[in-house]
Amino acid sequence: MSRSGFLSGKKIILGVTGCIAAYKSCNLVRDLIKLGAEVRVVITPSASAFVSPLTLSTLSKNRVIRNIFPDDLNGNVEVDPWHIEYGIWADLMIVAPCSVNTLAKINAGFADNALTTLITARRSPLILCPAADHDMYEYDITQSNIKALEARGVFIVEAEHGELASGLTGIGRFPENQKIIDAIYTVVSGRKKDLTGKKLVVSAGPTYEDIDPVRFLGNRSSGKMGYQIANAAFQRGADVTLISGPSHEYIYPEIKKISIRSASEMAKAVQGSVSKENTLIMSAAVADFTPSTIADKKIKKETGGISSIELKETEDILASIGGKFGYVVGFALETDNEMVNAFSKLERKGLDVIVLNSLKDEGSGFEFDTNSVTILKQDGSSNKYPLQSKKEIAHLILDAIAGEI
Repeated sequence: MSRSGFLSGKKIILGVTGCIAAYKSCNLVRDLIKLGAEVRVVITPSASAFVSPLTLSTLSKNRVIRNIFPDDLNGNVEVDPWHIEYGIWADLMIVAPCSVNTLAKINAGFADNALTTLITARRSPLILCPAADHDMYEYDITQSNIKALEARGVFIVEAEHGELASGLTGIGRFPENQKIIDAIYTVVSGRKKDLTGKKLVVSAGPTYEDIDPVRFLGNRSSGKMGYQIANAAFQRGADVTLISGPSHEYIYPEIKKISIRSASEMAKAVQGSVSKENTLIMSAAVADFTPSTIADKKIKKETGGISSIELKETEDILASIGGKFGYVVGFALETDNEMVNAFSKLERKGLDVIVLNSLKDEGSGFEFDTNSVTILKQDGSSNKYPLQSKKEIAHLILDAIAGEI
């Protein structure tokens, strides 16, 4: 499945409330439609002070509901139980941004405007993206409302730390669209916060092994798979640490990121994260060899250039941490005898699970947004998954281990 259609056919209701971040809902509508969703918008009366209903209607290509009743009740009035129809129609409802006022109303079960009325009538899962100034967001009753709604099964995308409209800096900033879209995908694909309380260490990306100050030996890993795993694990409630080689992929700001460059730096970072409470998902493409010596100056053609490079083996990271993590997932990239070699690595390195990538499947492996993998376990079982988005592959890997970690 291509990224461009991973919400194809999904029916989503977007609620918008009276919050300065309401203007960002316009881009969210556009992004959801680009990803294949059909979007209907319902706003609170105060939201229209921040964003035009006409704009949202134009972008969504649907009418925007603002009031429970028609504006004109003086003439003939047609019965329109829109809230019942919308509540049955939707695969998902999301309120983004959700003001602290609407948050409190939802938790108390109020149905005093079009948006809160629809929330009581819906049959679909609900996602809330609360946003407010720092003190409003951190107010104990606001936090109590967030926790109570989560306990009721509402999926909360918490606000981020950053510069706020007031000029203050703190928690309360509306999340980036990518995180919200990832949350939508998590919920509509049937996942929940089933990793709450779990601690995951995920490695990602390539390592660069320096030859001199300007040259290095590397590989084609982009980090896409590891970053998707880290983000998906966070969406599902885990406390995530990402150890990453050079990569331009997006990671949520709440995820602790340790940036490394070489295989030796990767080894130190992984070894420094060792704990029986932690699960390690070792998806990084760590170099097997590194130059024996590194020139302290750029090697010039005029002085003989590089006729050969003497290499030495890098440290076997999985072997070095054997038995020290609570659960370990390794990765294998094979070009021949794939299953035999993968099972051999699983046993040899004492892994709980190994994820086999194959370069034989077009669109799979390095640099692609899609992947095809086989997940193998210690009990000899294996499950092969066809080519699909790395977002979904990340969740499938987490599905495979969620009940065991």
